[in-house]
Amino acid sequence: MRQLVIDTATEALSVALFDEGALIAHHHEIAGRGHAEKLIPIIAALPDGGRADEIIVDQGPGSFTGLRVGLAAARALGYAWNAPVKAYGSLSLIAAIAQESHMAAGHDFPLAIALTGGHGELFWQVFDPCSLELKAAPASTPIAELANKMDVATVYGSGAAALIDARGHGDAVIVHADARAFPMLPVKFLQTDAVPLYGRGADAVPLAAQKGG
Repeated sequence: MRQLVIDTATEALSVALFDEGALIAHHHEIAGRGHAEKLIPIIAALPDGGRADEIIVDQGPGSFTGLRVGLAAARALGYAWNAPVKAYGSLSLIAAIAQESHMAAGHDFPLAIALTGGHGELFWQVFDPCSLELKAAPASTPIAELANKMDVATVYGSGAAALIDARGHGDAVIVHADARAFPMLPVKFLQTDAVPLYGRGADAVPLAAQKGG
């Protein structure tokens, strides 16, 4: 079975094609912007145009635009190829990537993940280092506020440095989402309901609210 993994929820623009669990093609870059223009040509350049029996996509939390781009592409390809679309969370994937180095370092404290959010906030979540069981629900919190409440010594993710700088102590390990790491993700994190998890309210303010009515 072929699986196409699409990850555009964060700064990374990452696509991987697996055949029976073996990686056969990929594209990975820290793009920041431009996901919408780049994604479809990248998929088209994969073997057989990236055609797969199953499509897996990062559902967030992350950037509003990045999430919409990835989910829209996954749904469209799923419809065209008659392939099921499944999803995973961005924080869960980063935790799965970080787990090996966290354990290898002998850390027995929780696995803390922080991703760059919007408006001075970070998306964050805490996992058990051994089982990856959730120790806290995903949330979006202002950096200064999170610095006062999260005292885990080492933080992983694209937002780790900002959090450690604000806190003034601890270690930051920068980890970005990478579609190639999908096999590291425990099956329990895979969802059949591919809906966006924005993690915070929309940036736009409804016209009625702007007018106070």
